[in-house]
Amino acid sequence: MSRPLRLGTRSSRLALVQAQIVADALGGAEVVALRSVDPGVEDKSRWVRGVERALLDQQVDLGVHSAKDVPGELPPGLSLVGVPERVDPSDAFVGPAGSLAGIAQGARVGTASLRRRSQLLALRPDLEIAECRGNVDTRLAKLEAGDFDGIVLASAGLQRLGREHEIAFRFELEQMTPAPGQGCLALEGRAEDAESAAAAGRISDRAGLTELTAERAVVRALDASCETPIGVCARLEGEQLSLIGYAGLPDGSEWVRDRVVGAPEQPAALGDALAERMLAAGAGEILARAAQELGAGA
Repeated sequence: MSRPLRLGTRSSRLALVQAQIVADALGGAEVVALRSVDPGVEDKSRWVRGVERALLDQQVDLGVHSAKDVPGELPPGLSLVGVPERVDPSDAFVGPAGSLAGIAQGARVGTASLRRRSQLLALRPDLEIAECRGNVDTRLAKLEAGDFDGIVLASAGLQRLGREHEIAFRFELEQMTPAPGQGCLALEGRAEDAESAAAAGRISDRAGLTELTAERAVVRALDASCETPIGVCARLEGEQLSLIGYAGLPDGSEWVRDRVVGAPEQPAALGDALAERMLAAGAGEILARAAQELGAGA
Protein backbone atom coordinates (compact mmCIF):
# COMPACT_ATOMS: atom_id res chain seq x y z
CA MET A 1 0.00 0.00 0.00
CA SER A 2 1.09 3.58 -0.58
CA ARG A 3 0.53 4.34 3.12
CA PRO A 4 0.65 2.25 6.30
CA LEU A 5 -2.45 0.27 7.19
CA ARG A 6 -4.64 1.90 9.83
CA LEU A 7 -5.66 -0.49 12.62
CA GLY A 8 -8.76 0.44 14.60
CA THR A 9 -9.00 -0.70 18.20
CA ARG A 10 -10.42 0.14 21.60
CA SER A 11 -8.45 2.57 23.74
CA SER A 12 -7.79 0.28 26.75
CA ARG A 13 -4.18 -0.63 27.50
CA LEU A 14 -4.75 -4.29 26.61
CA ALA A 15 -6.47 -3.39 23.32
CA LEU A 16 -3.60 -1.08 22.37
CA VAL A 17 -1.04 -3.77 23.21
CA GLN A 18 -2.95 -6.26 21.07
CA ALA A 19 -3.16 -3.83 18.15
CA GLN A 20 0.57 -3.17 18.40
CA ILE A 21 1.23 -6.93 18.21
CA VAL A 22 -0.69 -6.94 14.92
CA ALA A 23 1.08 -3.80 13.70
CA ASP A 24 4.46 -5.38 14.37
CA ALA A 25 3.44 -8.61 12.62
CA LEU A 26 2.42 -6.58 9.57
CA GLY A 27 5.83 -4.91 9.52
CA GLY A 28 4.41 -1.57 10.59
CA ALA A 29 0.93 -0.03 10.76
CA GLU A 30 -0.78 2.96 12.37
CA VAL A 31 -2.79 2.11 15.51
CA VAL A 32 -5.93 4.23 15.83
CA ALA A 33 -7.60 4.21 19.26
CA LEU A 34 -11.39 4.50 19.03
CA ARG A 35 -14.10 5.09 21.59
CA SER A 36 -16.88 2.57 22.12
CA VAL A 37 -20.41 3.43 21.07
CA ASP A 38 -23.21 3.41 23.65
CA PRO A 39 -20.74 3.81 26.57
CA GLY A 40 -23.49 3.53 29.15
CA VAL A 41 -24.59 0.10 27.93
CA GLU A 42 -23.08 -2.96 29.65
CA ASP A 43 -22.73 -4.98 26.45
CA LYS A 44 -19.38 -6.29 25.22
CA SER A 45 -20.39 -5.84 21.59
CA ARG A 46 -20.43 -2.04 22.06
CA TRP A 47 -16.61 -2.23 22.10
CA VAL A 48 -16.72 -3.88 18.69
CA ARG A 49 -19.37 -1.56 17.21
CA GLY A 50 -17.19 1.54 17.56
CA VAL A 51 -14.43 -0.12 15.53
CA GLU A 52 -16.93 -1.43 12.98
CA ARG A 53 -18.38 2.04 12.49
CA ALA A 54 -14.89 3.40 11.79
CA LEU A 55 -14.31 0.54 9.32
CA LEU A 56 -17.53 1.24 7.44
CA ASP A 57 -16.72 4.98 7.40
CA GLN A 58 -13.25 4.09 5.99
CA GLN A 59 -11.48 5.78 8.91
CA VAL A 60 -9.46 2.57 9.44
CA ASP A 61 -8.50 -0.37 7.22
CA LEU A 62 -8.67 -3.25 9.70
CA GLY A 63 -10.32 -3.69 13.07
CA VAL A 64 -8.40 -5.53 15.81
CA HIS A 65 -10.63 -7.25 18.35
CA SER A 66 -10.41 -9.74 21.17
CA ALA A 67 -12.19 -12.51 19.26
CA LYS A 68 -14.34 -13.40 22.28
CA ASP A 69 -16.03 -9.97 22.02
CA VAL A 70 -17.03 -10.34 18.35
CA PRO A 71 -20.73 -11.26 17.86
CA GLY A 72 -21.60 -14.30 15.77
CA GLU A 73 -23.18 -12.15 13.05
CA LEU A 74 -21.22 -9.26 11.52
CA PRO A 75 -22.67 -6.13 9.88
CA PRO A 76 -23.23 -6.27 6.10
CA GLY A 77 -20.06 -5.36 4.23
CA LEU A 78 -17.68 -6.57 6.96
CA SER A 79 -16.01 -9.94 7.47
CA LEU A 80 -13.29 -11.59 9.54
CA VAL A 81 -10.16 -11.59 7.37
CA GLY A 82 -7.44 -12.86 9.70
CA VAL A 83 -6.62 -14.59 12.97
CA PRO A 84 -3.03 -14.21 14.21
CA GLU A 85 -1.43 -16.98 16.26
CA ARG A 86 -3.51 -17.76 19.34
CA VAL A 87 -2.14 -17.63 22.88
CA ASP A 88 -3.29 -19.64 25.91
CA PRO A 89 -7.12 -19.68 25.89
CA SER A 90 -7.50 -20.78 29.52
CA ASP A 91 -8.94 -18.85 32.46
CA ALA A 92 -6.60 -18.04 35.34
CA PHE A 93 -7.08 -17.57 39.08
CA VAL A 94 -5.25 -14.71 40.75
CA GLY A 95 -5.14 -14.96 44.52
CA PRO A 96 -3.84 -17.15 47.36
CA ALA A 97 -4.52 -20.65 46.00
CA GLY A 98 -2.59 -23.22 44.03
CA SER A 99 -5.59 -25.09 42.64
CA LEU A 100 -9.38 -25.03 42.53
CA ALA A 101 -9.51 -27.15 45.70
CA GLY A 102 -7.07 -24.75 47.35
CA ILE A 103 -9.41 -21.75 47.19
CA ALA A 104 -10.56 -21.07 50.75
CA GLN A 105 -14.03 -22.21 51.78
CA GLY A 106 -16.55 -19.41 51.19
CA ALA A 107 -13.97 -17.19 49.49
CA ARG A 108 -15.18 -14.03 47.74
CA VAL A 109 -14.20 -14.43 44.08
CA GLY A 110 -14.57 -11.57 41.61
CA THR A 111 -15.69 -11.84 38.00
CA ALA A 112 -17.98 -9.94 35.62
CA SER A 113 -18.59 -13.03 33.47
CA LEU A 114 -21.79 -15.09 33.72
CA ARG A 115 -19.88 -17.96 32.11
CA ARG A 116 -17.25 -17.93 34.85
CA ARG A 117 -19.87 -17.43 37.57
CA SER A 118 -21.84 -20.44 36.35
CA GLN A 119 -18.85 -22.76 36.14
CA LEU A 120 -17.33 -21.64 39.45
CA LEU A 121 -20.60 -22.27 41.28
CA ALA A 122 -21.07 -25.60 39.51
CA LEU A 123 -17.64 -26.64 40.81
CA ARG A 124 -17.62 -24.87 44.18
CA PRO A 125 -21.13 -23.83 45.33
CA ASP A 126 -19.62 -22.63 48.63
CA LEU A 127 -17.89 -19.70 46.93
CA GLU A 128 -19.27 -16.16 47.02
CA ILE A 129 -19.13 -14.87 43.45
CA ALA A 130 -19.08 -11.07 43.37
CA GLU A 131 -19.22 -8.61 40.49
CA CYS A 132 -15.80 -7.31 39.45
CA ARG A 133 -15.79 -4.99 36.42
CA GLY A 134 -13.18 -2.83 34.74
CA ASN A 135 -10.08 -3.48 32.67
CA VAL A 136 -7.43 -5.98 33.77
CA ASP A 137 -5.37 -3.43 35.70
CA THR A 138 -8.48 -2.12 37.49
CA ARG A 139 -9.55 -5.61 38.53
CA LEU A 140 -6.10 -6.48 39.81
CA ALA A 141 -6.06 -3.22 41.79
CA LYS A 142 -9.39 -4.16 43.39
CA LEU A 143 -7.91 -7.52 44.40
CA GLU A 144 -4.86 -5.79 45.85
CA ALA A 145 -7.15 -3.43 47.81
CA GLY A 146 -8.81 -6.43 49.46
CA ASP A 147 -12.19 -6.21 47.72
CA PHE A 148 -11.90 -9.90 46.81
CA ASP A 149 -10.10 -13.03 47.97
CA GLY A 150 -9.36 -13.88 44.34
CA ILE A 151 -10.38 -12.99 40.81
CA VAL A 152 -10.64 -14.92 37.53
CA LEU A 153 -9.17 -13.43 34.36
CA ALA A 154 -8.15 -14.65 30.91
CA SER A 155 -4.60 -16.00 30.89
CA ALA A 156 -4.09 -14.33 27.50
CA GLY A 157 -4.72 -10.81 28.78
CA LEU A 158 -2.34 -11.24 31.70
CA GLN A 159 0.30 -12.66 29.35
CA ARG A 160 -0.01 -9.82 26.85
CA LEU A 161 0.18 -7.20 29.61
CA GLY A 162 3.30 -8.77 31.11
CA ARG A 163 1.47 -9.79 34.30
CA GLU A 164 1.51 -13.55 33.73
CA HIS A 165 3.61 -13.97 36.88
CA GLU A 166 0.55 -13.02 38.97
CA ILE A 167 -1.35 -16.16 37.90
CA ALA A 168 -1.81 -18.52 40.86
CA PHE A 169 -3.09 -21.38 38.68
CA ARG A 170 -4.81 -22.00 35.36
CA PHE A 171 -8.14 -23.82 35.20
CA GLU A 172 -8.32 -27.01 33.15
CA LEU A 173 -10.55 -26.66 30.08
CA GLU A 174 -12.91 -29.27 31.55
CA GLN A 175 -13.18 -27.26 34.79
CA MET A 176 -13.63 -23.80 33.30
CA THR A 177 -14.36 -23.91 29.59
CA PRO A 178 -13.20 -20.58 28.11
CA ALA A 179 -15.26 -18.05 26.19
CA PRO A 180 -15.43 -18.74 22.45
CA GLY A 181 -12.42 -17.03 20.87
CA GLN A 182 -10.58 -16.43 24.15
CA GLY A 183 -6.86 -16.02 23.46
CA CYS A 184 -7.54 -15.17 19.78
CA LEU A 185 -7.30 -11.83 18.04
CA ALA A 186 -9.74 -11.29 15.19
CA LEU A 187 -8.98 -8.97 12.28
CA GLU A 188 -12.08 -7.49 10.65
CA GLY A 189 -12.14 -5.78 7.27
CA ARG A 190 -14.41 -4.40 4.56
CA ALA A 191 -15.58 -6.95 2.03
CA GLU A 192 -14.43 -4.84 -0.92
CA ASP A 193 -10.96 -4.07 0.51
CA ALA A 194 -8.96 -6.97 -0.94
CA GLU A 195 -5.61 -5.34 -0.23
CA SER A 196 -6.15 -5.04 3.52
CA ALA A 197 -7.65 -8.53 3.64
CA ALA A 198 -4.59 -9.92 1.89
CA ALA A 199 -2.31 -8.25 4.44
CA ALA A 200 -4.36 -9.74 7.29
CA GLY A 201 -4.27 -13.13 5.60
CA ARG A 202 -0.48 -13.08 5.48
CA ILE A 203 -0.25 -12.97 9.28
CA SER A 204 -3.13 -15.37 9.88
CA ASP A 205 -2.46 -18.67 11.67
CA ARG A 206 -4.05 -21.91 10.46
CA ALA A 207 -4.56 -23.38 13.93
CA GLY A 208 -6.03 -20.19 15.36
CA LEU A 209 -8.38 -19.73 12.40
CA THR A 210 -9.50 -23.37 12.52
CA GLU A 211 -10.20 -23.24 16.25
CA LEU A 212 -12.05 -19.93 16.08
CA THR A 213 -14.17 -21.12 13.14
CA ALA A 214 -15.30 -24.18 15.12
CA GLU A 215 -16.07 -22.14 18.24
CA ARG A 216 -18.07 -19.50 16.38
CA ALA A 217 -20.11 -22.24 14.69
CA VAL A 218 -21.19 -23.48 18.14
CA VAL A 219 -22.16 -19.94 19.17
CA ARG A 220 -24.33 -19.50 16.06
CA ALA A 221 -25.96 -22.92 16.41
CA LEU A 222 -26.80 -22.28 20.08
CA ASP A 223 -28.03 -18.76 19.20
CA ALA A 224 -25.74 -17.42 21.92
CA SER A 225 -24.34 -13.93 22.53
CA CYS A 226 -21.32 -12.43 24.27
CA GLU A 227 -23.42 -12.28 27.45
CA THR A 228 -24.67 -15.91 27.35
CA PRO A 229 -23.30 -18.29 30.03
CA ILE A 230 -21.60 -20.64 27.56
CA GLY A 231 -18.01 -21.74 27.11
CA VAL A 232 -16.52 -23.23 23.94
CA CYS A 233 -12.90 -24.13 23.27
CA ALA A 234 -11.34 -25.90 20.30
CA ARG A 235 -7.79 -27.22 20.24
CA LEU A 236 -5.98 -28.43 17.14
CA GLU A 237 -3.67 -31.25 18.17
CA GLY A 238 -1.83 -32.80 15.25
CA GLU A 239 -4.46 -33.85 12.75
CA GLN A 240 -7.32 -33.89 15.25
CA LEU A 241 -9.56 -31.03 16.31
CA SER A 242 -11.10 -31.40 19.76
CA LEU A 243 -13.98 -29.17 20.81
CA ILE A 244 -15.47 -28.83 24.28
CA GLY A 245 -18.61 -26.88 25.15
CA TYR A 246 -20.45 -25.77 28.31
CA ALA A 247 -23.85 -24.20 28.87
CA GLY A 248 -25.30 -23.52 32.31
CA LEU A 249 -27.56 -21.46 34.51
CA PRO A 250 -25.90 -18.41 36.10
CA ASP A 251 -26.07 -20.04 39.56
CA GLY A 252 -24.39 -23.24 38.33
CA SER A 253 -27.27 -25.42 39.50
CA GLU A 254 -27.84 -26.95 36.06
CA TRP A 255 -25.42 -27.34 33.19
CA VAL A 256 -24.43 -29.34 30.14
CA ARG A 257 -20.85 -30.07 29.08
CA ASP A 258 -19.83 -32.17 26.10
CA ARG A 259 -16.81 -32.82 23.87
CA VAL A 260 -16.34 -33.96 20.28
CA VAL A 261 -13.27 -34.80 18.22
CA GLY A 262 -13.02 -34.68 14.44
CA ALA A 263 -11.07 -33.69 11.35
CA PRO A 264 -9.79 -30.09 11.26
CA GLU A 265 -10.71 -29.69 7.58
CA GLN A 266 -14.35 -29.01 8.50
CA PRO A 267 -14.29 -26.99 11.73
CA ALA A 268 -17.74 -25.44 11.27
CA ALA A 269 -19.30 -28.87 10.79
CA LEU A 270 -17.65 -30.08 13.99
CA GLY A 271 -19.02 -27.03 15.79
CA ASP A 272 -22.50 -27.80 14.51
CA ALA A 273 -22.12 -31.40 15.69
CA LEU A 274 -21.18 -30.32 19.21
CA ALA A 275 -24.06 -27.85 19.36
CA GLU A 276 -26.47 -30.57 18.21
CA ARG A 277 -25.29 -32.91 20.98
CA MET A 278 -25.56 -30.15 23.58
CA LEU A 279 -29.06 -29.20 22.43
CA ALA A 280 -30.10 -32.85 22.62
CA ALA A 281 -28.84 -32.89 26.22
CA GLY A 282 -30.96 -29.86 27.16
CA ALA A 283 -28.63 -26.91 26.53
CA GLY A 284 -31.33 -24.98 24.66
CA GLU A 285 -33.76 -25.14 27.58
CA ILE A 286 -31.01 -24.19 30.05
CA LEU A 287 -29.95 -21.16 28.00
CA ALA A 288 -33.59 -20.09 27.53
CA ARG A 289 -34.10 -20.20 31.29
CA ALA A 290 -30.83 -18.32 31.82
CA ALA A 291 -32.03 -15.57 29.46
CA GLN A 292 -35.36 -15.45 31.26
CA GLU A 293 -33.70 -15.15 34.66
CA LEU A 294 -31.38 -12.44 33.43
CA GLY A 295 -34.26 -10.55 31.84
CA ALA A 296 -36.24 -10.72 35.08
CA GLY A 297 -33.27 -9.38 37.00
CA ALA A 298 -32.61 -6.48 34.62
